Amino acid sequence: MRFRNRFQRFMNHRAPANGRYKPTCYEHAANCYTHAFLIVPAIVGSALLHRLSDDCWEKITAWIYGMGLCALFIVSTVFHIVSWKKSHLRTVEHCFHMCDRMVIYFFIAASYAPWLNLRELGPLASHMRWFIWLMAAGGTIYVFLYHEKYKVVELFFYLTMGFSPALVVTSMNNTDGLQELACGGLIYCLGVVFFKSDGIIPFAHAIWHLFVATAAARTLLCHLEIPVPKSHRLYSAFMTSLC
Repeated sequence: MRFRNRFQRFMNHRAPANGRYKPTCYEHAANCYTHAFLIVPAIVGSALLHRLSDDCWEKITAWIYGMGLCALFIVSTVFHIVSWKKSHLRTVEHCFHMCDRMVIYFFIAASYAPWLNLRELGPLASHMRWFIWLMAAGGTIYVFLYHEKYKVVELFFYLTMGFSPALVVTSMNNTDGLQELACGGLIYCLGVVFFKSDGIIPFAHAIWHLFVATAAARTLLCHLEIPVPKSHRLYSAFMTSLC
């Protein structure tokens, strides 16, 4: 109680079960800035990844990853600006909030694209290349139908989608980058604690943004540093011939 009284101006009370937390002005500003400052680095990193690609299939994969990364920070920033400055436009705010939730699914799918598209997978594991996008589409439909109604279910979907492809990736013969993948996943999981702590911890959502930024940066650096395995060049050349 003493903690809440001390930081009362920096956070509001917890949101109801089927409602959305209303941040303070301080939290609104932090939510905006923590992702707005990352838009340009995300664009630069994505462009560099595309530039370092050797063939058409690698470029397509880099484009998919970059689009997911940039969309995450851009949509999040726009939503938080609208929520802060245009909260009286309820319909607009609601639409951007839905977009903010939807883009997370596609960001997760895009984050796995370099591992799933550019490495050799077994017959069953190869289906994860398209199944993860099916999960993203399913998550989008869920947001349309049940936005903010079943928050625990929504969190379960995010975690399931995040861990399912990881099981496939960790079973690959080539283990390059798996430590970075595990590190990024751990950072995301730790950040979930703050994602669910609005009204308990001041600036909880902004702190969550920092966890996302750290994990995303770790993953991007991994993709930039680790080359495509030579054993996968034949598959990449085949896909390039289809471009």
